[in-house]
Amino acid sequence: MSRDAGGTRAAHQALPPALREAVDEFADHLSRVSNRSTHTVRAYVTDLVSLLDHATRMGCADVAGVDLTVLRSWLARQRTSGAARSSLARRAASARVFSAWAHRRGLLPTDVGAALASPRAHRELPGVLRAEQAAALVEAPGRLPAARVDQLPADESLAPPGAAPDGRPDQGNGTGGGAGELPGTAEPVLLRDRALLELLYGTGVRVSEACGLNRADVDHARRVVRVFGKGGRERTVPYGVPAQRALDEWIRQGRPALAGAQSGDALLLGARGGRLNPTTARRIVSGYAEAAGLPPTSPHGLRHSAATHLLEGGADLRAVQELLGHSSLASTQIYTHVSVERLRAAYRQAHPRA
Repeated sequence: MSRDAGGTRAAHQALPPALREAVDEFADHLSRVSNRSTHTVRAYVTDLVSLLDHATRMGCADVAGVDLTVLRSWLARQRTSGAARSSLARRAASARVFSAWAHRRGLLPTDVGAALASPRAHRELPGVLRAEQAAALVEAPGRLPAARVDQLPADESLAPPGAAPDGRPDQGNGTGGGAGELPGTAEPVLLRDRALLELLYGTGVRVSEACGLNRADVDHARRVVRVFGKGGRERTVPYGVPAQRALDEWIRQGRPALAGAQSGDALLLGARGGRLNPTTARRIVSGYAEAAGLPPTSPHGLRHSAATHLLEGGADLRAVQELLGHSSLASTQIYTHVSVERLRAAYRQAHPRA
């Protein structure tokens, strides 16, 4: 079972045997059958342990005793404890997923979670770069003054010790030397950074998806990459000519200089030759944005920017949904709100009767 540390683990051990077994089976279902990520499984299990701990305090010894009253009481307790609306919405979703699973397994006579209401989480409009700002960011490697480039987080020296994109022990992405890179890696690292930035903005992929790419996932002839997203879902995403040039230069000139025994078929490498860590990739993006005098930006900000610019350029909403790998169109529709807000701001600024 994937568990959070500390209190969650202790609360899990304190549950009655039947409830403890249900938690373990549910976690296994999420991981093996639903193919959820480790992070998602951990979040669901943390919420479920909290729910079942509350149910135990209300006298429940098995899952069959968890009814709608228990669910509502649990959420009410969370609310009085100061949980944010977004947290309450997530915990209610966890309870509904568990309830549906437990009903299918025969542990609950009815799917009680189906009737559970929860507050709608407030959705902040994502911050996006203007098109010219995004262009300045992706072109920053190699164009900034050398003294400023030296300050950028060029390799895994800024990643957590022993971390790797898949949670396994690090296999070659260790600390660098000097200004954050190994001797002789400055030029290859710059080529890597340019390829990373062009990929993130040119495709709108998630940072974990970009770092998880292998060379075999890149179809240079058709200019598309094969991406494995959330839940292991595969999709094909096109990229443009600038990204093609950056990838070609990285693969021909940069990657061979960094590749080593730990590289495997990974497309993007760290300074010590292991697969590039998503934590490092985030620091690369934010570092170049700061050095270029741009608003604070993350890989997810580049993803927001790519989606917004596609819609502003006339792309179909469902096409953007497919490109981004959203399972629900509702997740993509937030970018139409961003575009409307920009239109409204431009109207207020330019129209004489605004």
